[in-house]
Amino acid sequence: MQQKVKRIHLYYGWFVIGIVFLVLLVAAAISSIPSVLMLQFEDEFGWSRAAVSGALSVRILLYGLMGPFSASLMARFGVRRMMLISMSLLVTSLALSPFMTELWQFFVLWGVFMGLASGALANVLGVTVANRWFVKHKGLVVGLLTASSATGQLLFLPLLARISVNLGWRYAIYTTIAVLLLLIPVVSIWMRNHPYDKGMPALGETVAAPPIPFTGNLFLAPLLVLRSAAKSGTFWLLAGTFFLCGFSTNGLIGTHLIPACGDYNIPLVMAAGLLALMGMFDMVGTTLSGWLSDRLDSRILLFWYYGLRGLSLIFLPYALNGGYTMLLIFSVFYGLDWIATVPPTVKITSDLFGREKAGMVFGWILVAHQIGASTAAYGAGVMREWLGSYSVPFVTAGFLCLFAAIMAMRIVKSGTRTRQLEAKA
Repeated sequence: MQQKVKRIHLYYGWFVIGIVFLVLLVAAAISSIPSVLMLQFEDEFGWSRAAVSGALSVRILLYGLMGPFSASLMARFGVRRMMLISMSLLVTSLALSPFMTELWQFFVLWGVFMGLASGALANVLGVTVANRWFVKHKGLVVGLLTASSATGQLLFLPLLARISVNLGWRYAIYTTIAVLLLLIPVVSIWMRNHPYDKGMPALGETVAAPPIPFTGNLFLAPLLVLRSAAKSGTFWLLAGTFFLCGFSTNGLIGTHLIPACGDYNIPLVMAAGLLALMGMFDMVGTTLSGWLSDRLDSRILLFWYYGLRGLSLIFLPYALNGGYTMLLIFSVFYGLDWIATVPPTVKITSDLFGREKAGMVFGWILVAHQIGASTAAYGAGVMREWLGSYSVPFVTAGFLCLFAAIMAMRIVKSGTRTRQLEAKA
């Protein structure tokens, strides 16, 4: 049964996007905390750089693995309920963190619990919400929600760094808990699962159709979607480029840039400010990327994004040696393109697999992203222990990004023919 459209002045989907933006913003800030506190954990507990990186690697990996299954859970139980459960788990993990005394506790709280909770508050959430509420302006919406992680760093990293320096790392965690507790009632009261809940269609459609009920096993359905998607060569190209995307962003720079600055005696607050500056420029770059993905060939966009990122990473060791001005140049150049790859990747995924499956398929592509990030988070920490610097990991990631740019051009221009072939398979 279908309902006629209710006329309203402002589409309610924009309120939903605003709520999700805030939640993703705070989740991104939580994901960034370990890079701010890594040196303090080393000093207080005597944990090595490789040991701390190992726990963060576990978090990043579980963050990715949760993607397709969180899409399944949101389809079955609703977006709002899953957001509230995940936020409650984050609060619990953070609240227990000040009582840590052993490395295994850090692995459980910051590796396992945080990985599972933050994995449900990731790009898959943004893609799911954008696909449900928007047909028109979908690329722009995906860009805005993706940029929320950059905004989280922009707002929180310098603040958390200053709090941790002046008051101690525990107070930085208390601050984050307080923000989460303020957001939980906002999600509970105003978040909606689907436009049909408000008697309206997705923006760009004319009738309000009810959501397709979720059928099948919660944990088997994502695996079946993976089996179907794996028949497409484009899926593997998207997964491969996203592996290198994760390797070169949150796994490497997001985790290790601040410790790398510490190696050159750059103060913690100043280093956090550099990462926040990247976040500011990435907010602009990723939102613009979403706008461009509605208008231009996504393959071309990915080629330029990966290519320019690769050049900036090759430049990074010289910037670290060159002082603060050179790092400012790197931060602007790299920041504009940090996660600008997400909107065109989502666009290709939606075109290829359709709106209903896009969330789960993108979840599996995000798994590849997080495997790459996990590899870089741990591998760069180990290489820093062996070699005494981060130069080799940074330059290696740069050349891998140049390879990703070539891979992007191998993606088919349109998903129509591939989708027809998969329908016959």
